[in-house]
Amino acid sequence: MIPDRSHIDTERANPRTAQLHTLDAAGLVQLMNQENRAVQTALEAAESALAGFIAAAAPGFLRGGRVVYLGAGTSGRLGVLDASEIPPTFCESPGRFIGIIAGGDRSLRIPSEGAEDDAQGAIPELERLALTADDAVLGIAAGGTTPYVQGALRWASSLQPPASSPLCALLTCADVPAPPGCRRILLPTGPEVLTGSTRLKAGTATKLALNSISTALMVLAGKVHGNLMVDVKASNVKLRDRAARIVSSLSGLPREAAFALLEQAGWSAKTAIAMHRLGASRAAAEAALAGCHGRLDALPSALPPQPPG
Repeated sequence: MIPDRSHIDTERANPRTAQLHTLDAAGLVQLMNQENRAVQTALEAAESALAGFIAAAAPGFLRGGRVVYLGAGTSGRLGVLDASEIPPTFCESPGRFIGIIAGGDRSLRIPSEGAEDDAQGAIPELERLALTADDAVLGIAAGGTTPYVQGALRWASSLQPPASSPLCALLTCADVPAPPGCRRILLPTGPEVLTGSTRLKAGTATKLALNSISTALMVLAGKVHGNLMVDVKASNVKLRDRAARIVSSLSGLPREAAFALLEQAGWSAKTAIAMHRLGASRAAAEAALAGCHGRLDALPSALPPQPPG
């Protein structure tokens, strides 16, 4: 028999939207906006769990570990989306945040809903990653019961020896238990405007939670100074303009001088700032940054005198 999921929060009918089909455009927008207020409430309820997961993941991540998102359907797409934003925003290797979706990358555009029923489906990809204790695996499932996610988390959390298994957690919008050995991050968004359509409130809350996780880890890794993305990858006109404004803001240089310095720094805003602060060459600035784990707030005020010759 197919399990009855009518008791799961994200599958329940919302009594406030029972007359959805009778509303005009203005009424539909107003009602959906009213329901979307539950997203912020859900995120506030999850603050402690989110912070706990980030704090637990950070030490391993700072040692070079990875964050692996996995999910099916909307949940999987949101994980892939968040992971794909890390390299351009923070000039980080694509391998640090990894998004795995049931059915493979084809499922990003063409739904393969049946893939979510395979409890073993994610295991081959996880095996290829050779997970360690420095890694974190976050299963994303709005309704919490997706076999693809549940099976992957059970497998990852039971790796032997236990001391080498990754940090595992379930991010869900339904009050269901996480697999043994896994944390749970609950976003209680309640029943959807359109019954069961978790791309709505649940999807929005999930995206915001992933924003918090990835951004916080990048801040803790020294990829941000103040509120500026000092490791931005200046790979197009918009991002080169942003890099120049960042350099100007943190160095006091006029715009033209910031562009000139960026060119010398290989279009790395962080390197350009270090060159300016230290009065140093690109190579010396890069070495100084490496010596303080890339953190501008730990950069020495000056370089030690160099031996002659």
